[in-house]
Amino acid sequence: MDFVTSALLVSWVAIALLALVVSGLVRQVHQLSRGGGAARTPGRVGVAPGSPAPHAAELLAEDRPTLLLFLSPDCRTCVRVLAEADRVHTAADGTDAAGGPAVRAVYADEAPAETHSVPVLDHRPDLFTAYDAIATPFAVLVAAGGRVLRSEPLGAPEALHELLAELPASQPRSA
Repeated sequence: MDFVTSALLVSWVAIALLALVVSGLVRQVHQLSRGGGAARTPGRVGVAPGSPAPHAAELLAEDRPTLLLFLSPDCRTCVRVLAEADRVHTAADGTDAAGGPAVRAVYADEAPAETHSVPVLDHRPDLFTAYDAIATPFAVLVAAGGRVLRSEPLGAPEALHELLAELPASQPRSA
């Protein structure tokens, strides 16, 4: 067997192995898109606006809107979003800001030690699934009545203010 024949044979074996790998990946993507998580409208992530908020009794403040932040401890943007949410959540005197929404930080795994004054729920992958939080940071703004106002990934801390602008005029706003 000469060199050209050997190279051709090795090339065909490599192509066959790559085809197997690609078919396995396609099958995994198909399974994830078919049954991995909450059903969603194509092109839409998170709970649809107007829907009842899942696990409302344990997560939401009774008398005011609640901002749920889905975060990851090793995400730099999450750390910045949490710091901005802490500023929104905390009044100038260090107490809970009555004019703004209640804020909850949700982690699928262990929360970092430094979480500011924002209440933290860690080891809650079930909430990530229930709210269809596909990436971090992800924010869900829920009205005082328990209905989702807005649900979306946050690319920067400034996006938090755009999200909070969704609060109706009758709801208290934060600076």
